[in-house]
Amino acid sequence: MIVLRRELGDVLRRLRQSQGRTLRDVSAAASVSLGYLSEIERGEKEASSEVLAMICDALDVPMSEALLLVSDRVAALESLVRLPVPVAAPVVSAA
Repeated sequence: MIVLRRELGDVLRRLRQSQGRTLRDVSAAASVSLGYLSEIERGEKEASSEVLAMICDALDVPMSEALLLVSDRVAALESLVRLPVPVAAPVVSAA
């Protein structure tokens, strides 16, 4: 099962690490507790949109970019899992 909070956490961790920054540094810059940021990165907690915005701001990454990275990861996982695509019932015209 694909869990969005895990994918988001992994993206945030990779962005932070790519900048060579520590959890302590980013948590201070985002005004988020170190423990909470760690839980978000591990996919244990879901960040509100406000907290996500503060973390992205601290990382100097647009939230849209972080969400696109998450979307790409989810799309890749979906192709591996091959989730069934719901098919709409045909529309029958009464004319």
